[in-house]
Amino acid sequence: MTTMPPKIATFRQTAQITTLAVVVLVLLTAAAPAAAQDKNFSEWVAELRAEALAQKIISPALFDRVFADITPIARIIELDRRQPEFTLSFSGYYLQRVTAERVAEGRALLNEHRALLAEVETRYGVPPEVIVSFWGMETAYGKYFGKYSTVAALATLAYDDRRARFFRKELLVALALLEEGALAPDEYRGSWAGAVGHMQFMPSTYRAWAVDGDGDGRRNLFASLPDAFHSAGAFLQGLGWRRDEPWGEEVILPSDFSAFDLASVRTPPETRHPRSHWRALGIKRGDGAELPDDNTAAALLLPSGASGPAFLVYENYRRILNWNRSRLYALAVGHLSDQIGGGASFARPLETEERVRITEIRQLQADLARLGYYTREIDGVMGSGTRAAIAAFQTDKGLPPDGHLNRGIIDLVRREITEQ
Repeated sequence: MTTMPPKIATFRQTAQITTLAVVVLVLLTAAAPAAAQDKNFSEWVAELRAEALAQKIISPALFDRVFADITPIARIIELDRRQPEFTLSFSGYYLQRVTAERVAEGRALLNEHRALLAEVETRYGVPPEVIVSFWGMETAYGKYFGKYSTVAALATLAYDDRRARFFRKELLVALALLEEGALAPDEYRGSWAGAVGHMQFMPSTYRAWAVDGDGDGRRNLFASLPDAFHSAGAFLQGLGWRRDEPWGEEVILPSDFSAFDLASVRTPPETRHPRSHWRALGIKRGDGAELPDDNTAAALLLPSGASGPAFLVYENYRRILNWNRSRLYALAVGHLSDQIGGGASFARPLETEERVRITEIRQLQADLARLGYYTREIDGVMGSGTRAAIAAFQTDKGLPPDGHLNRGIIDLVRREITEQ
């Protein structure tokens, strides 16, 4: 009889305890994607008003003005449940967002605003191409800020149960910004999640990190590029951006590479080793050059699985995750910044992957839970927990444990269920 590795055995034993509860949860989640509220929206607004006034966040008149016609927006709840960062494959996400046109426009804008961006780099230590990359990813270089009333969007998400505490906090900060005059009610529009301006700052980020870059006495992240660029630099510096260090780089695995268990599947990466360690395993830079033989800590990412592009990511990659906690987003920002700065596209061609539907991800999660690999919420979100469960299943089956979701792994897990 085959003996299961202790780590995997413990993982499975723990998971099996909660399997029944998780399978039941998938049925509830599918039937009711948004949890029922204990009170109607008007009662909820009344409670919010009392809290905001008690904390002297906003005047009664201004509160009543901004909430006069607000009702929950069903489309926002739908978008919250279907965020592309957690439903698309790496290739699907990347090919939509890092296009040749976006790279070319980014290079042109970097050149156009070179003096301002150099000023930002000198002050905050963030390279021009990184600032421009965030700008391109967030608003297509200022062409699309979003169409939703920020107060309405935040109120919708704060009233919904999924992340109510987080969005209620952001909503109260948004109201404080209105009261302070930092933003005017008629200009306060942005994304479905409540982010605003060129760099799509959430209200708490706006309040803490927005900078008056042009010296006009106002921090305007909608109409002032100096304000927007300085604010992005200040925010990244505050997150711990490391001056003169890369975010990461594409690497090439040797043909006989077998240490797939060292690849990180979680967000942020859970396994880091010195570059000298990766070098000893035969990993080379994307251009074929040797990796430096140094102690710089790096994590190996395989976002399209063992046969796709490979990346070593460093500390600044983790800072990008602090901006948006999605490894697809972080890899896209990093690679877009490389190309805007004059670098090439992938050394290894990026193949288009078939998109997996949310319903299929939910079914996979339920199947992995039944097999004892998955213990989290059945939500259709391709996050760290699902990747870790896939990797554990792959390990048991003698496959490279890359944690990658594709049609093949879905079919293999389903076959395991039907053969039980």
